[in-house]
Amino acid sequence: MDRKFNLLKNKTDFAYKRNKNTPRVALYFNMSVNSPAKAGVNSLMTRLFMQGTKTYSAQELSEELDKYAIEFTAELKLDYIKFKFVCLNEDFEKALEIFTDIIKNTTFDEFDKEKAKLEGEIIAELDSPRAKVIDNYYKNIYADHNYGYTNTVILENLPKITKEEVVNSYKNIVNDSKKVVVFVGDLDFDYVYKQLDSKLGDLPESTLKLPNLDKPTLEKIKNIDVIQSDLNQAHILKGWLVDSAGSEDYAPLALLNIILGASGLSSRLFLELRDKKGLAYVVRSSYDIAKLAANFSIYIATEPKNIETSLKGFEEEIEKIKNILVDNEELENAKTNLFGKWAFISETNSQQANWLAHYGIMGFGFDFLEKAEEKIKKITPQDIKNCANKYFNDKYVLTILKP
Repeated sequence: MDRKFNLLKNKTDFAYKRNKNTPRVALYFNMSVNSPAKAGVNSLMTRLFMQGTKTYSAQELSEELDKYAIEFTAELKLDYIKFKFVCLNEDFEKALEIFTDIIKNTTFDEFDKEKAKLEGEIIAELDSPRAKVIDNYYKNIYADHNYGYTNTVILENLPKITKEEVVNSYKNIVNDSKKVVVFVGDLDFDYVYKQLDSKLGDLPESTLKLPNLDKPTLEKIKNIDVIQSDLNQAHILKGWLVDSAGSEDYAPLALLNIILGASGLSSRLFLELRDKKGLAYVVRSSYDIAKLAANFSIYIATEPKNIETSLKGFEEEIEKIKNILVDNEELENAKTNLFGKWAFISETNSQQANWLAHYGIMGFGFDFLEKAEEKIKKITPQDIKNCANKYFNDKYVLTILKP
C-alpha cells in the first residue's frame, strides 16, 4: 500500500494514499471545532463558504467549479468542519487554488439570504415524521450539549444569530483547531506535499492537543411523546449513551449493532419484529459515533396500534442478547457483514480520503480501521454479552411520535 504521512509547516497532519490509474483525485481538509458556538452559528457559517470570496462572487465561483468539473463541499459535523474537493488529476492545482481561496477568503456577504434559506429548509425537513422523531431523540439524549443542536434547537435560535457571531466563530476555528489534510489519487507524493504546504501551510498552526471538552451525560430515563394529528404511522426511537470509537468497547458495540439491526434482512430485530410478528414497516439499530460520546439506538416505524407490542419486542430482544450467548456462527457472520460494509464504503478515492480524514481529526489515528479489524476478529460471544449488560441499562431516551 502506497501510503505516507507527514506534517505541513504549520503542523497540519497530512496523509497521502496513491491509487494508481485512477483519473480523479480527492482532497479532504478537516478543522476541529474546539469552542462550540451557540446553536446554528456554525451551520450557517458552513453554508456561506459557497456564497462568494474576495476573488469570486457566488455566481463566478459556481461557474469556475462547473468549468473544471470540480466537486466541492463544506459540511459541519459534530466535532469538526469538513471541506473536500474531487477533480480530474490534471486540474488538481486549479482545484486547490479555488479550494484555498474558499477556506481563506470567504466574505460571508450573503448572510441574510442564507439565514432565510436555512430556516425554510429546516421547516421543510421537519415535515418528515422520521426527521421529527430523530430530532427529539438527539435533542434529549444530548441535552445541554452542543451535540444536541438539532434542527428544532437551531430554528429557535436562528433569528438571534448575527453575522459577527458567524465571522468570529470562523476565526476561532481557523486560529485554534487541529487540522488534517488527506489526499487520495494518482499523483506523486512530493508534488502533492509541495502544493499543499504552499497553499495550506500558511494557515494558523494546528493544535496538537485537543481541549478537554465536557462529555454528554444521561442520568435517568427520558420518555418523550410527540403528537402529530395527521399521522397514520408511529415512529419509535429508543437509545442509550455508550462509549465512542476510542474505547475498548468499540469492537463489541459495532458487532452488537450488526447483530441487532444493522445487517438488514438477517438482523434480529428484522427477523423477529418484521418477519415473524409483522409489526414493522422499517426496523433497524444504529451505533452513532462522535468524539466525546456515542449513542446506540433501535428504531421502528409501525402502525399506532402496535406501539406497546413493539416496545415489548424491543425489550425481549435486548433481554435475550443480555442473557443468552450469541452462537459462534451468528457472531462470525456479523464480523463478515461488518468488514463487507467497510469495504463497500471505501471503494472510491473520495470515500477512502473521507475516512482517513475523519479518523485523523477525531484523534483515533489514520490506521484506525486496521487496528479495529484486528480487535473485532478477537471478539467472543461472552464479550458481546458483557457489552450488552454494560450499556443496555435503565438510563435511556425513548421517543415516540404518534397520532
